[in-house]
Amino acid sequence: MLATQDEVTVRQGLVERLMDARRQSDAVFELVRADSIYKRPIAERNRIIFYVGHLEAFDWNLLHERALGLKSWHPEFDRLFAFGIDPVGGGLPDDRASDWPAVKVVRDYVAGARSRIDDRLAGGNIESGAVDGVSLNVLLNVAIEHRLMHVETLSYMLHQLAFEKKMRTSDVPEPRASQVRAGMVEVPAGPVVMGLTRGGEEFGWDNEFEAHAVDMARFVMDRGKVTNREYAEFIAAGGYETRAHWRNEDWEWITAQGISHPVFWTRAGNAWHYRAMFDETPLPPDWPVYVSHAEATAYARWAGKSLPTEAEWQRAAGGEAGVHGLFGNGWEWTSSVFEAFPGFEAFPFYRGYSADFFDGKHFVMKGGSPVTAECMLRPTFRNWFQAHYQYVYAGFRCVNR
Repeated sequence: MLATQDEVTVRQGLVERLMDARRQSDAVFELVRADSIYKRPIAERNRIIFYVGHLEAFDWNLLHERALGLKSWHPEFDRLFAFGIDPVGGGLPDDRASDWPAVKVVRDYVAGARSRIDDRLAGGNIESGAVDGVSLNVLLNVAIEHRLMHVETLSYMLHQLAFEKKMRTSDVPEPRASQVRAGMVEVPAGPVVMGLTRGGEEFGWDNEFEAHAVDMARFVMDRGKVTNREYAEFIAAGGYETRAHWRNEDWEWITAQGISHPVFWTRAGNAWHYRAMFDETPLPPDWPVYVSHAEATAYARWAGKSLPTEAEWQRAAGGEAGVHGLFGNGWEWTSSVFEAFPGFEAFPFYRGYSADFFDGKHFVMKGGSPVTAECMLRPTFRNWFQAHYQYVYAGFRCVNR
């Protein structure tokens, strides 16, 4: 069945958003000097060159045959760049830079995939339905948000790349200082609706469905995120040397890896500095601290508090209390293991997106960072990482029950 005029109008808007997302991902790659495109800034991640090809391979594999009726012209690269890896999962990659194709060859593949997709999208007369009844508009939303997720992933990856390997082609958003007065605020008992209703107009990933209500007991929550100043007090009090603050597996991790402070911090004499994208600066005391789930949990224990559950965070985000800065200034760790909502159904075209991570090892993050795309700053969006992954722009706040 051909698309209706309303579907075509919505699709045109989605195509424009896809073009904008491409511009954003292209701009991130422009930060990397030509001699550094094969670097691996984070040991658990692929080399930068992989992501140059991956973004287009994902779009091509998602759309070309399933929705656009196109045939593959480079199946080797379709496979090579199809999937990334899960940080801190299954061991570290051990490939060599010489294992990867030349930059020009990869960029030719990118240009070829884009031109074929764009020509087909511009041609019109595309059917409104796709595989298993999933519309092309849904698939375009997936392509857009997947690319924008990688804009953020690449940003924090390049954050760890040596300064001399980057060019300051544009400013990178930084955290904002907290303007919230310290203390905690009561969140009253009551219901909270988690997730999205299937069949609605709002796009969501498979793990955001199905909407369901949860009855919540009263709790109190920090008004703002834990700041660098507050976290420095934890370090000064011997937080990284005190076994009692850490879960067994987390203590083994920090002792084995020699971890004694957040990955974004460096020592400068007796003072702490913040390692920004292009230089180091004195640590901004009122910025939110960015740490792993393990470090956030240890701080909360030291403070006699806990991390909020996903449902508690969602209840606070519903405006039930005077908490501030929930969106866009750093993801917020929760104590909730990433798992399926009741009624979960995997995307038929991307079955592993969520389900591969329902393993009890990943924890839900909510809210979004300064480089999270606006479309994903929705209360229902769920991000997740393992407890020992330090590199995300993720902070936290605490609760008492």
